[in-house]
Amino acid sequence: MLCYIAYPTSLSLQSANALQTYATVQALRQHAPDTLVLIARWNREPSRFADVGAVHLPRPAIGRLSRLHRSSLWYYLEYSAFAWMCVPWLLKQPVDAIYVRQNIVAAWWSGLFGPLLGIPVIYEAHDLEAHNPSRAKEPWAQGLVHLIDRIALTRASAVVSLTDDFRQYLARLGWRRPAEVFVIPDGYDATLFAPQDRLACRQALNLSPDARLVVYAGLTFAHRWLEGLLAATAALLPQIDRLQLVLVGGRPAEMANLQQQIKQHGLERHVLLTGPCPQENVVRYLAAADVCVIPDTLTDMTASPLKLFEYLAMGVPIVLPDLPSLREIVPETLVQFFPRRSTAGLTNALQAAISEPDQEERYRARQTVAAAYTYDRRAARVLDVVARVKHPSSMHG
Repeated sequence: MLCYIAYPTSLSLQSANALQTYATVQALRQHAPDTLVLIARWNREPSRFADVGAVHLPRPAIGRLSRLHRSSLWYYLEYSAFAWMCVPWLLKQPVDAIYVRQNIVAAWWSGLFGPLLGIPVIYEAHDLEAHNPSRAKEPWAQGLVHLIDRIALTRASAVVSLTDDFRQYLARLGWRRPAEVFVIPDGYDATLFAPQDRLACRQALNLSPDARLVVYAGLTFAHRWLEGLLAATAALLPQIDRLQLVLVGGRPAEMANLQQQIKQHGLERHVLLTGPCPQENVVRYLAAADVCVIPDTLTDMTASPLKLFEYLAMGVPIVLPDLPSLREIVPETLVQFFPRRSTAGLTNALQAAISEPDQEERYRARQTVAAAYTYDRRAARVLDVVARVKHPSSMHG
């Protein structure tokens, strides 16, 4: 039996972290119904994870003390307490492997509990804690930050990386041999994200049938360089008739800030902020688009954004920053890459993508790329890693 230990940032799936965890667990339980899923929950807040049979443990909400003294160290204590709370559950039943993606929980289980209980631990690494914008900033705590990364990544029985770029980075550090790191990118829900009729979607969303529609979709706008996307849109207005930018999602404070930038660029008539949308409407916006865009990613070596796979599944032209981690997924013949954080580069890439003729074979080629990254296939890859850690010789051959 596999035990998946998770600490999603939103039990109502209002974050990419939570969406990816939920979709992965859902697919895992379809392949392996006895998978034990341990999730932290504050009080009895509503949780979508109940739908996938998760066991909810009380969230030790120590992080709330940061309201009294601002420090991420409170959250480090919270994650540590949760790691300890999981131990009794793993003493009750035989478990083949632990799978965890929260780095502090991973450090405890890789460095202490896993070895003590004789259970292999698989750590799905999404980046170094040292690269986390929300990491502990106290100078005296930097050794602790480094220790978290080192223990989680070097003591785990195996590491799952979203990208080969990060896998090679760990090898250069001397922390893991490549054979001990398994690349499993993010994925998408193939039951939701599939092509639809463009004009019908525009009609349903009250969008102009003649607009040249550029769409960005994300649960949050922070650290995604949307200011660069607005600047590029303003630069394109004199060149492209009926240009409209649609920003799907976002949080209230983020949208208020963007409204000011939209006014500064004189884009009030050319930018639509939808706010949070039901997923079926997100799919409609993507299907209605002439171009889908990723202005930037939160990380670089570990960038594997959910939206890239969702965009690919729709088949539409895509504009994205030129990062090795993204080139692992899609070849440059099917998308428009631009130099990261280059407004001129983004402007040119958008113009090229908007001008791309409707070529059915390119649409189908992007959908074919996406088909390799469904959550069903992701779950199968995770279970393959579980099988390998049960037989360590298969990792060193």
